[in-house]
Amino acid sequence: MKKFINKSDDLLSESLQGFAKAHADIVQLNLDPHYVRRTEATTKPKVALISGGGSGHEPLHTGFVGKGMLDAACPGQIFTSPTPDQMMAAVAVENGSGVLFIVKNYAGDVMNFEMAAEMIDCDSATVLIDDDVALPKDHSTGRRGVAGTLIVEKILGAAAENGMGLSACKILGDKVNSLTASMGVALHCCTVPALGKPTFELEDNKIEMGVGIHGERGHDTIDLVSASDIVEQIMTVLCDDLKPSANQKILLHVNGLGATPLMELHLIYNLAATFLENKQLIVSRSLVGNYTTSLDMTGCSITVTLLDDEMIELWDAPVNTANLRWGC
Repeated sequence: MKKFINKSDDLLSESLQGFAKAHADIVQLNLDPHYVRRTEATTKPKVALISGGGSGHEPLHTGFVGKGMLDAACPGQIFTSPTPDQMMAAVAVENGSGVLFIVKNYAGDVMNFEMAAEMIDCDSATVLIDDDVALPKDHSTGRRGVAGTLIVEKILGAAAENGMGLSACKILGDKVNSLTASMGVALHCCTVPALGKPTFELEDNKIEMGVGIHGERGHDTIDLVSASDIVEQIMTVLCDDLKPSANQKILLHVNGLGATPLMELHLIYNLAATFLENKQLIVSRSLVGNYTTSLDMTGCSITVTLLDDEMIELWDAPVNTANLRWGC
């Protein structure tokens, strides 16, 4: 294993310090317990958005702290849930309108955010993200939260910035989540530094369909086929799940899992957009790049969100974070 690290136990803390120094105009790092918050606090009461999860998915979530998106993010150790005391400390960003927790559907994240919500003194609500269609809806733990998390965070961030109240933000977040579906595929697995080797092996002529973002296997190991065939398989599942009507406006997000060149991600985007256009769907908004990663996994995920006029307006609203920025 070749990694730019000193000690695996220190990787997260040293990385967070570097991130905070590199983007000191936008974020600051609070220590013991650690969380990332906006450098400039909001001057008027607004719903505070707090998210978080295991590290290794950067820029999710710390890279989306800033105006028009998150107020704070709680990073756990690599692929490990943050602790309740991190979320409780992050609630310091609340300024009179309550806290909305945005939580990916993993058992540890759900449990720890629930514990924090029970122990804080301000009003709170939770939006649970479960956009991963690789798992059936009736799976024992439900569907996982993956790249669709960014979509929810951006739209809710704009809504909160515009003054939307806590209960309305909760309703909107659940709506966006219900209109979002994602699925991932891997060519090679990631290597967790503490483990020192890939979490699973793939032969050169095999790919893993339906992977999550924690180095876990997908629902099927299949033969390596063309990019066109891969995209058609994924897009068919996404559209079967969401069942969009003709002329529906779509947000199409092609997300790199950490080690896939941008050239290949844009190829995937072209194939996915063409698939939608052939179904008389309108690709109205797009996002391509590494946003919800799995360390150094080679692969990508595709996310489709069904848009209405309100969601489009909120998506287009100004945002200024380390890794998502426009209109500012």
